[in-house]
Amino acid sequence: MITATMRGLAAAALTVLPLLSAAPAQAEQIRLQDGIAALPLAAENRTGYERTKFKHWIDEDHDRCTTRSEVLIAESRTEPAIEGACKVVGGTWFSYYDGETVTDPAKLDIDHMVPLAEAWDSGASQWSAARREDYANDLGADRSLVAVTAKTNRSKSDQDPAEWLPPAAEARCTYVADWVSTKLRWALTADRSEVDALNALADGCGYAAVQYELAPAS
Repeated sequence: MITATMRGLAAAALTVLPLLSAAPAQAEQIRLQDGIAALPLAAENRTGYERTKFKHWIDEDHDRCTTRSEVLIAESRTEPAIEGACKVVGGTWFSYYDGETVTDPAKLDIDHMVPLAEAWDSGASQWSAARREDYANDLGADRSLVAVTAKTNRSKSDQDPAEWLPPAAEARCTYVADWVSTKLRWALTADRSEVDALNALADGCGYAAVQYELAPAS
């Protein structure tokens, strides 16, 4: 089971820089603008995409907790209530996209920071099924998966930052840094409209930085 401390810090943060202390010791740290510049530029291609090509919410470490449960347990700000093998039925979560505090896990979705369809468009179409499964269940980085209100996750859908941003304005610099960190972690590309939007947003984020560690080979 992933530790609650590291992910809890990420869930509580509303600015980019406090996240840096929670990053792995071997992570790369660069300016947000430099992180955006490091994203390989390429057109998107959704040909052949199916959500089922990303097997997700698995019990990777065989502790009877699925990826969804692992994130809920780790991000709860209070001791989570668990029933049965590993069903999370209570806790306290902060949805940083919209600034709402939630106590009913049924009202939360676990958002893939870079949606599965966007990942497919940006290079995951060339991955093996095993690597897509690793991506969809990435518990190795606090930024990859986040518990947020279902309404904001479904509003976001598969859109990139050129098309959708968190409704809470104070969350946007963190969101942009998380997005860039995730794309760099998985060596995903970005298209021109996405890069333009990221740069425009980064201009208002001061000395924000991104910190990431490359995903392990699958």
